[in-house]
Amino acid sequence: MDAFGARTDGLAGRRRRPFLIRSAANAALAEAILIPIAAVGVAFVLFGLFLAVVGSPPLEVFSSIYRGAFGTWFSWQNTLVRAAPLMLVALCTTIPAQLGLVVIGGDGAVLLGGLMAALCGLVLAGAPAAVGLAVMAACAAVVGAGWIGLVGALRHYRGVNETISSLLFTYLAVSVFRHLVQGPLRDPETQNYPGTYPIDPAFAIGEIPSTNIHWGLAAGIVACIAIWIVIKRTPFGQAMRVVGGNPRAARIAGLPVGLLTVAACALGGAFAGLAGFFEVSAVIGRANSALYAHYGLSAVLVSFVARHNAAAVIPAAIAVGGIRAAGGLVQRAHGLPDATVMVFEGIVFLVVLWSASWYGRTPLSRMAADGK
Repeated sequence: MDAFGARTDGLAGRRRRPFLIRSAANAALAEAILIPIAAVGVAFVLFGLFLAVVGSPPLEVFSSIYRGAFGTWFSWQNTLVRAAPLMLVALCTTIPAQLGLVVIGGDGAVLLGGLMAALCGLVLAGAPAAVGLAVMAACAAVVGAGWIGLVGALRHYRGVNETISSLLFTYLAVSVFRHLVQGPLRDPETQNYPGTYPIDPAFAIGEIPSTNIHWGLAAGIVACIAIWIVIKRTPFGQAMRVVGGNPRAARIAGLPVGLLTVAACALGGAFAGLAGFFEVSAVIGRANSALYAHYGLSAVLVSFVARHNAAAVIPAAIAVGGIRAAGGLVQRAHGLPDATVMVFEGIVFLVVLWSASWYGRTPLSRMAADGK
């Protein structure tokens, strides 16, 4: 008898064991799909109760959220524009998560990466568009990588908790950003929203043909797919997963745990910096307070809903982007604050975190373990 209670002798044992292994794998896959869906369903119920308490009809508000997110082609485009930076910033959490790290400071990399992109756009005014955009993107990625890479270095070499340090780094980045944008780098003509001088119009990223969606969306999708391949199909990805599973065993095996920690954080920060570049080049045209749109917090939700799976980040970002896009319609149609959709995001986040405790404990897992 084996661990599954199956016969291991003869043809019957040889046939049954692969079936049980496939059943366990199928149970894990089913949990990965059904538990997040159930968690979001519970979040809808809790948010509905919240709406009822504040005196708004839940079904009508949910209808408005749907219409504002996916009801029309205009809504879809608005959703996808908001999903583009979420995909890139979510990778700032997804990649370090492979090593068991919880990095939530993507906003800092977005701000500093966007600011560096704007400065490069000003310095390179008059240069060929391809050169200017390449330098802006590269500098934004380098700044983002360096900023979040420091979080990884502090975690490995000084034992500083990466969640706390990345959050504190965000506050520091916000302060530095505001000081520079409202002080030495401010364009005197900007009043309500202090910002830098506008970048050269030649450095504006265009839109996907026949849409109002900039090319940052395509970059986000390509980045998520590429990182999924790196994590699942390359030695670097396998090494990250080994470190995440058992750091002590990884050290015994000779893996450079410190280098992997810093590299994973830096790679995630590079994508967050690129998100800042796309916001400056394709949306804002300069660096100002609009760049601090709290993408980092929503991106953390995206990563957790996706279970830190880079490919699943794409639909999760579209869903969260839709919630953010619907905020204006909810405010106009129901007289609710624009922050109401942020309450919804918060509830979803809390329920998704709670649902993590159910993986491996559902009836599906027990049936697979029992060989049923």
